[in-house]
Amino acid sequence: MSLSATLSGLQENAAELRWTAEEARRIYDLPFNDLMFQAHVIHRQNFDPNRLQMSKLLSIKTGGCPEDCFYCNQSVHNPTGLKASKLMEVERVLAEARQAKAAGATRYCMGAAWRSPKERDMDMVVAMVQGVKAMGMETCMTLGMLSLPQAQCLGAAGLDYYNHNIDTSEEFYPQIITTRTFADRLDTLDNVRMAGINVCSGGILGMGESEQDRVNMLVTLANLEEVPQSVPINMLIPIEGSKLANAKPVDSIAFIRIIALARIMMPTSHVRLTAGRSNMSDEMQAMCFFAGANSIFIGDVLLTAANAGDDRDADLLKRLGIQAETVAEESCTC
Repeated sequence: MSLSATLSGLQENAAELRWTAEEARRIYDLPFNDLMFQAHVIHRQNFDPNRLQMSKLLSIKTGGCPEDCFYCNQSVHNPTGLKASKLMEVERVLAEARQAKAAGATRYCMGAAWRSPKERDMDMVVAMVQGVKAMGMETCMTLGMLSLPQAQCLGAAGLDYYNHNIDTSEEFYPQIITTRTFADRLDTLDNVRMAGINVCSGGILGMGESEQDRVNMLVTLANLEEVPQSVPINMLIPIEGSKLANAKPVDSIAFIRIIALARIMMPTSHVRLTAGRSNMSDEMQAMCFFAGANSIFIGDVLLTAANAGDDRDADLLKRLGIQAETVAEESCTC
């Protein structure tokens, strides 16, 4: 498939496209202005470019995770000084959700530092999903690996989205995690899809991976049996005590190129600008929004790391003329 055919046929055949690494890399390597133009046109064809989905993320169980993800301060393998906590009480989670809704969030995401949830915790997790749903917000969970019965249980409770990032390319993956495989990640995504839950899956930039690894990560996501409905793109926040504490910062232009490529390859997905926004300039964020990012996490904290903060976000979005999506708008394209 030629580059021009790939781009011109994207809208009609997005669901059937099978991307190759070579095709994706050719688009990634376009002159920056051409890449941004293509991404923005596709963004406008599928979304209102002046609307942004607002989500809130809460750590419902922090620290003590047995996985050895080199970037994570919640891993027991990384001496970051973070203390482990127990699973939060349901009513406390719901109280936090009410505050998030009042602040403008339309999707509420709950994350637990587990390899996978234990059966004894499922009743509380289900109650959290049902309670947040009753408030009129979309629900999202990230709890580690899921079996098919666990996914079906969450689906029956009304869970809208399940987040399980693939993090990077299959080739680079063993360099950042050894306690579970890339295939394990994909198995969980399959279980989530089969349970009828929307998939939220993306990755992290800045872990020492190559540009090709970043492109290959998006190829994997775009070639899943069903394209993820939500694609979070994170910029690594180096954590003291983690194995990636001294990682080299990501070049801002290279980061924006990945946002644009994600928009082109997954036209109807929400592309979420996630971790690392506290270290991004307003101008960089604005370019990411132009390239197709249309979702952010609000608040001062993202799980255990700093986030941009509501005041800064409100000021930036006001200057850009961007407004928050409603739940109804999230379910349609423009």
